[in-house]
Amino acid sequence: MTWQVQEAKQRLSEVLRAAEAGEPQVISRHGEEVAVVIDIASYRRLAGVSVEFVDHLRHGPTFAGLELDGLRSDEPPREIDLSSTPGPDR
Repeated sequence: MTWQVQEAKQRLSEVLRAAEAGEPQVISRHGEEVAVVIDIASYRRLAGVSVEFVDHLRHGPTFAGLELDGLRSDEPPREIDLSSTPGPDR
């Protein structure tokens, strides 16, 4: 889709929604294409910008309200004798 600058300003939310949906939005001024609005993932891929794993986790989905209590047993782990177990090389 191509937008004139003035129309893109007035309908910026629509331009952004389309870009987020994976549809690049071209902006033109006086009939000449001057810019493209794309989603951030496409930009990072094209620009070669890498995201650190920690940052990826920090900005990932939140799990508000997720109850984790009761998912694990309160019992201690069982005892295992590893001294007499033969390894794969024995």
